[in-house]
Amino acid sequence: MKFFRVILLVLLTTTSCEYFRKPKEPLAVARVGDDYLYKKDIQNLVPKGTSKQDSIAIVKSYLDRWATQKLLFNGAEINLSKEKINEYEALINQYKIDLYTKGYVEQLVFKKIDTVVTDAEIKEYYEKNKQFFKNPTELVKLRYINLVKENPKFDNIRAKFTSFAKKDIKYLEDLSIQFKSYAFNDSIWVDVNQVFQKLPFINLENKGKYLEDGINYQYPDSTTVWLVKVNKVLPKDSPTPLQFLKPTIKQVIINNRKLELIKSIEKDITNDAIKNKKYEVYN
Repeated sequence: MKFFRVILLVLLTTTSCEYFRKPKEPLAVARVGDDYLYKKDIQNLVPKGTSKQDSIAIVKSYLDRWATQKLLFNGAEINLSKEKINEYEALINQYKIDLYTKGYVEQLVFKKIDTVVTDAEIKEYYEKNKQFFKNPTELVKLRYINLVKENPKFDNIRAKFTSFAKKDIKYLEDLSIQFKSYAFNDSIWVDVNQVFQKLPFINLENKGKYLEDGINYQYPDSTTVWLVKVNKVLPKDSPTPLQFLKPTIKQVIINNRKLELIKSIEKDITNDAIKNKKYEVYN
């Protein structure tokens, strides 16, 4: 029994000490008036691995900046007119409202928005707005091969490249490791500036000679030969092909859905508040 009394006394004494002990105060590193900057506020300020000298400079710069802002703020509170302070307070309150509202609406939209856009929807939007989409540059559909002149299969490669049946494409793909460069997908539109980069013998001055609808030619340079087939050239300021606009149109459709959803959310919230007597207008 005596043993338990001793244990109880120890527990009571320990508890009493903990109860009456003052909480540990945070370590201050700077003060401006009644405002303190604490060590915990700057503990992640200096990146790991920074030298001692640079660390001191970083901390000193931060402290000076903190002190300057506090001093200027304190001075502003004393010296600005009441009208100006009220004006700023109104701006701060409105900014807070705008920030919270924007965040909340974005959260609601994220939960409800349908981001699936079908090809049919994209095509419908394109057809309705085609007149507004104009090419800033020429677009080209072509295929090409660049290979060394001494390639022993050159004649066969040229023949397969010209006929370009399915079996010919397979043959050329199997030999593609021998080519300096190539592009076989001649069903997609390519910006003329990309053509200038990929086929360096074509430029702004001579493009009329080498980029015409349906032409098929070979162009030799010092060590290689270019085989080129141009399917189609779309002039500048023509309606931009749908292929180029798909990602943009998809985003436009989603953005339009967001705008409509935001209007619907705002309307529903207001109507619900009126219905539940949370929003009333007094005459």
